[in-house]
Amino acid sequence: MDKRQVLIDKSISFLETVKNRTPGDELEKFLNAECGPGSEIYDALAGLAKQGVAEGWAANEEVGGATYRRSKLQEPTPETFHFSITLVYMDSDEVFRGQYHGHPYGEINLIVPITDGAAASGPNGWCYGGWTSPAPGSHHYPEVKGGAVVQMFYLPAGRISYDMKPPAETAA
Repeated sequence: MDKRQVLIDKSISFLETVKNRTPGDELEKFLNAECGPGSEIYDALAGLAKQGVAEGWAANEEVGGATYRRSKLQEPTPETFHFSITLVYMDSDEVFRGQYHGHPYGEINLIVPITDGAAASGPNGWCYGGWTSPAPGSHHYPEVKGGAVVQMFYLPAGRISYDMKPPAETAA
């Protein structure tokens, strides 16, 4: 079996535990307590995601150059409990913003630092490894800092909206 399929199968095992939960703060707390770094599921998913980026079969489509890439591994199916699976790679020492987007049904996001000390933003601040879970109706710029991060996000029904307009920037 190819490694991409192994990652999808491991994701299905993970999704079995969260398929009936709503993304948001409560789920984020649960995931970091029960499935965070050091847990069997986090370490397996994180290892496969990092391997996929290193070997070029995941997060291999440039969005904003070589330091901002993504790839959809799986469309929503009955086997994935109608979640899609996407990997994003972002790399920047300074704070870098990706594409502004919204989560009509929320998002479950695995954060895997590749560079020691790298972090991705989440609804509750910077995540240096673990999970974020933006609630349904949330929207944001994905951000990273401190180096390379791979994020694997699970979207209920595969729903994500890139046609939203960000709020007007305010002058300081």
